[in-house]
Amino acid sequence: MRVGLHALGIGDGARPEVIRAVATAAETHGFARLWCGEHVVLVDAPTSRYPYSADGRIAVPTDADWLDPLLALTFAAAVTNRIELASGVLLLPEHNPVLVAKQAATLDVLSTGRFSLGVGVGWSAEEFAALGVPFAERGRRTDEYLAAMRALWTEDPASFTGEFTRFDAIRVNPKPRRGGRLPVVVGGNSNAALRRAATLADGWYGFNVPTADVPAHIAVLADECARHGRALDELTVAVALSDGSPEHIPALRAAGVTELVVVGAPLPAPDAATTWVAELAHTWIRPEE
Repeated sequence: MRVGLHALGIGDGARPEVIRAVATAAETHGFARLWCGEHVVLVDAPTSRYPYSADGRIAVPTDADWLDPLLALTFAAAVTNRIELASGVLLLPEHNPVLVAKQAATLDVLSTGRFSLGVGVGWSAEEFAALGVPFAERGRRTDEYLAAMRALWTEDPASFTGEFTRFDAIRVNPKPRRGGRLPVVVGGNSNAALRRAATLADGWYGFNVPTADVPAHIAVLADECARHGRALDELTVAVALSDGSPEHIPALRAAGVTELVVVGAPLPAPDAATTWVAELAHTWIRPEE
């Protein structure tokens, strides 16, 4: 089971010198992948419930810097050579899919094929309203946008006709490095997210999941895979825990988790951030040392 790190793009983790320190240290100390999430908009008094905490509130201060994940990961790609990169997650229905297809393929090319596009449907009605995108349609948009982007990545010229997107005989280049294939990971802990991962994606990313709930989520994912003629081992299964410890690693591996994602906020000084990453690696990747 691999270990990833979700630590870039917010607060001190949005500073270029800290991104450089964290990314290079994560590569040096054996982390498999760097994750970076997205919110275009935060509001001070939301009515929407944040689905990844018990109190329904996001822990990030609303006035914190929050970088665009594709741009932040492009910066991380430029200072590293081997570590993989993933948006965790980009809120796909908030974006134009033709533009996202080009941006994601560009990042994949610049990182020499190290990028996976993690997507989610979003939870903040206020954010969708600010962007002028209907909140109620976000699931259908996500499904259609994924299909449209795959057409753009594999066909040249590409055509697509859907409810929200249509284009005819257009060329969008570059293509992803791996023969037009860019891995897509669906984030979210709901049954709908698990179903979307099983039917449309190459992996699932569960965020802030209680350790005890992981086997049940993976069982739903396996059932959805079987229902749609896929095997669970065709998908990557990445999980960030709300209550994890290194003692849980054997059980997670046995449950089918392929990547444990450690979530944290780096320290503000680059040297301290480098030490912080090394300590995380000692705890999670090499706990026996």
